Amino acid sequence: MSDIGNVLRIGLVSISDRASTGVYEDKGIPALHEWLTAALSSPWQAETRLIADDRESIEKALIELVDRNNCHLVLTTGGTGPALRDVTPEATLAVADKEMPGFGEEMRRISLNFVPTAILSRQVAVIRKQALIINLPGQPKSIRETLEGVRNADGSVAHVGIFAAVPYCIDLIGGPYAETNADVIKAFRPKSAIKPPTQAN
Repeated sequence: MSDIGNVLRIGLVSISDRASTGVYEDKGIPALHEWLTAALSSPWQAETRLIADDRESIEKALIELVDRNNCHLVLTTGGTGPALRDVTPEATLAVADKEMPGFGEEMRRISLNFVPTAILSRQVAVIRKQALIINLPGQPKSIRETLEGVRNADGSVAHVGIFAAVPYCIDLIGGPYAETNADVIKAFRPKSAIKPPTQAN
């Protein structure tokens, strides 16, 4: 199925009881937006949701972003720990057509470079229809590290971030051809899947 238009549509979902009720300012969506603005060199637009940490609300938001708003990528932040209120992975799996376990495995591996408690994270990634949905950590610093990877003191990449695989995954499920700023994260594609950078889509 071909994509609708050529603009990458990304759902940004911040999941927090306190932020959704105004107890404190949400930092997840601004952090995601800032990173994506730096990382993506092709056109994109965001659909944002700030919701409470309950399964029904999360499932509803994910279904709406994919089925009605035609998002190609949905990034969630928050609700992936072991606490009783952390139900983001359960909600994500409930709306999935396919699970993509490699993303969760790699996110934990990246975060273990920084904190031993990364093993407590239950982040998952799935495909629903034409969209890739990924659960990200809740802290802005962790969001950037997970997406971008780990860098050495000289700025070279020591451990590539998960976003390197995202554009090609979107290709495979029928979304638009997304290009990245290699200074932030270099998207990986097989040679046969690479289009000339000057080609208009």
